[in-house]
Amino acid sequence: MLKTKYPYYLANKPHQPNFDLEVTDKFTGEVATRVAMADAKAIDLAISKSVEAVEPMRKMPAYSRQNVLNHCANRFKEREEELAYSLCVEAGKPIKDSRGEVSRLIDTFRIAAEESVRVLGEVMPLDISPRAKNYTGMWKRVPIGPCSFISPFNFPLNLAAHKIAPAIAAGCPFVLKPASKTPLGALIIGEVLAETELPVGAFSILPCHREGADLFTTDERFKLLSFTGSPSVGWDLKKRAGKKKVILELGGNAPVIIDEDADLEDAVQRIVFGAFYQSGQSCISVQRVLVHEKIYNTFRDKLIIETKKLKMGNPKEESTFIGPMISEQEAIRLEGWINSAVKNGARLLCGGKRQGVMLEATLLENVSRIEKVCTEEAFGPVALLIPFSNFDEALKEANQSQFGLQAGIFTRDLYKSMKAWNELEVGGVVIGDVPSWRVDNMPYGGVKESGLGREGIRFAMEDMTEIRMLVVRTKD
Repeated sequence: MLKTKYPYYLANKPHQPNFDLEVTDKFTGEVATRVAMADAKAIDLAISKSVEAVEPMRKMPAYSRQNVLNHCANRFKEREEELAYSLCVEAGKPIKDSRGEVSRLIDTFRIAAEESVRVLGEVMPLDISPRAKNYTGMWKRVPIGPCSFISPFNFPLNLAAHKIAPAIAAGCPFVLKPASKTPLGALIIGEVLAETELPVGAFSILPCHREGADLFTTDERFKLLSFTGSPSVGWDLKKRAGKKKVILELGGNAPVIIDEDADLEDAVQRIVFGAFYQSGQSCISVQRVLVHEKIYNTFRDKLIIETKKLKMGNPKEESTFIGPMISEQEAIRLEGWINSAVKNGARLLCGGKRQGVMLEATLLENVSRIEKVCTEEAFGPVALLIPFSNFDEALKEANQSQFGLQAGIFTRDLYKSMKAWNELEVGGVVIGDVPSWRVDNMPYGGVKESGLGREGIRFAMEDMTEIRMLVVRTKD
């Protein structure tokens, strides 16, 4: 179902100057297809074309932008299985999960189509004192201008969509660099965008080597940089980004609190999903599971049983839940973190074994708070169990992290829920479910080391637009 070669898209058009990027099947390790790579000259040209597209994009009526977005959503629906298969191959994502991501891609473009016709403003009275008598104000949002986007490997479709769709809705031209390990999803989005009547230069999608991609960060013709990826890279990009606005969606170390009144059967099922969905390669994957001491042993035993049931193997098989990690290097890294924790006193409850790119679903307890598997973002199929004696203690423990993306709380106590919402240092609190849950119209993003700004179409559009004020004086 994959083509043998994929072009990149420069100023809305496909280009195939080379076949330099090999995209591997992450399960077999074999080369699945080849993709054109952009050099600095192509990137520079794409930026120039995006600047030329500023005025045509600004003048494009809202209904036309909506038509573009609806066309994309409809075409993605028609190509659903193709998109899911390409995702399964290039990212190693189990086919059921791949279909789920395609459904979110479609949702994201449909939400953007709705938001594209309600970029609102406000009329406001200014006569708040005698000197402002006869003055009225109004403001509206206008597109910020050319945007630079860098998307990650773990959700190649939907995390690219969360940059592309709001940019089109807001009227901003953009240049996107997809992850080199997983460029196909973004390029198929580009293929569909090329079918539309977007102005020339409105979009470019350019796979390129990291060392050749400096213009995405430093070029002052861009007015906004939106990056999703690792904290170390993200914060470095911010330092080098100059005057442009910077949006960062970075890592996590997601905690979930299981209070003594929780429905254990439900909590276990949701934790298994949240910790091991897509082999834990999500920034809101459950990593730290804080469980009330009164139910700790019972919960732990149930969780071990359910975790051991997960099938690991070929992501193209319908029954597979745990697929490969993105690379053997990443699997080796996390295996080392697990072994270090065990060597220093942690108890391995299940999993822990690696075969090439495959790493078993792993549960640990009694992990030292200084171990990397506890303090850093694991980004793989591992979760830690930590007992607590009271809810306030659990909240403090959850906050003992440099990250602050999302947290989950299993409790039936309304007051504890509100306290968690007030006190947890995260971008989002999910009650009755895992922090791994997200829907594509909600404001999503983190605090502390987890980033700056918010995704979610309407909220991303706010970052991609600027307020322009109008003041009107009426003579007496």
